Amino acid sequence: MLNQEIKLRKAESSDKEIIWIILQQAIERRRLDGSTQWQDGYPNQQTVESDIEKGFGYVLTVDDQVAVYTALIFNDEPAYSTIEGAWLSDGEFLVIHRVAVLEEFAGQGLVKKLFELIEDFTKSKGVASIKVDTNYDNIAMLKILENLGYSYCGEVLLRGGMRKAFEKIIF
Repeated sequence: MLNQEIKLRKAESSDKEIIWIILQQAIERRRLDGSTQWQDGYPNQQTVESDIEKGFGYVLTVDDQVAVYTALIFNDEPAYSTIEGAWLSDGEFLVIHRVAVLEEFAGQGLVKKLFELIEDFTKSKGVASIKVDTNYDNIAMLKILENLGYSYCGEVLLRGGMRKAFEKIIF
């Protein structure tokens, strides 16, 4: 990744096709890992279209090639209002959803880079907290969250299943 230009930008309509490919690959990776996450028809193409229309969709690019997809949502995750446990803070926050990496970029540390850029982006908006959830069996994401200093806060009910919830105070 030396000398490569890595940027986080808002997803555009023209990115829909590559985002859907990225998500399909991630869904298959979860399945092959034995995870139940994303094995129920979600996320789907409508999710991508909705994310882009609402301004939630973001892509990480490497030399202008879309490599990672995520949804970033400020202060709006109804499932987070009820937690078995406790959040670290109760002020404004950013929610990270649907992190997925294009297969050819897997294992290159781009999700760590994505989270670093998201933290910078969140700070630039004057928001001090990032919240994220993942499936109990998404070992890769659990490891990333632990390595990046996210605190386990408890469990939230999301789309009919319990998910591990994390938060990080970034300033």
